Amino acid sequence: MKKTTLIFCVKEDQILLAMKKRGFGSGKWNGYGGKVEETENISSAAVRELKEESNLIAEEKDLKQVAVVNFYFDGEHKFECHVFLLKEWNGDAEETEEMNPKWFPKNELPYSEMWVADAKWLPIVLENKQILVTVNFNKEGNEIKNFEYSETNF
Repeated sequence: MKKTTLIFCVKEDQILLAMKKRGFGSGKWNGYGGKVEETENISSAAVRELKEESNLIAEEKDLKQVAVVNFYFDGEHKFECHVFLLKEWNGDAEETEEMNPKWFPKNELPYSEMWVADAKWLPIVLENKQILVTVNFNKEGNEIKNFEYSETNF
């Protein structure tokens, strides 16, 4: 099981998403994030990944953790994903080799072009709730076999 991060930049009623251009999840809209390296804490990994994938510069103190999502594929625990909302950063999102950014209104997110479970948990965190989520996909990751969540405080 890999620890990963995910940041959603929020500006008023808009959310910054990026189209993944290569690798795992390519062809899907998502937030910015990736693997936590052995020498990093979760917040520093989130800030590093954001900079690598968007050229945005953030400070750990500005991250608001809103979820931990445990992703299973056909019963195998693959990812423990720490999800953050971010309202303050420096710079403008730029296209990188891995990601192509685009702002969306909160109520018009392209869920049909995102991971299928995002439509279940992302609206909850956008309502300022903090949650623990368990998602079990089929092996390909295109169907949800089981979805559960509970509210928490981080």
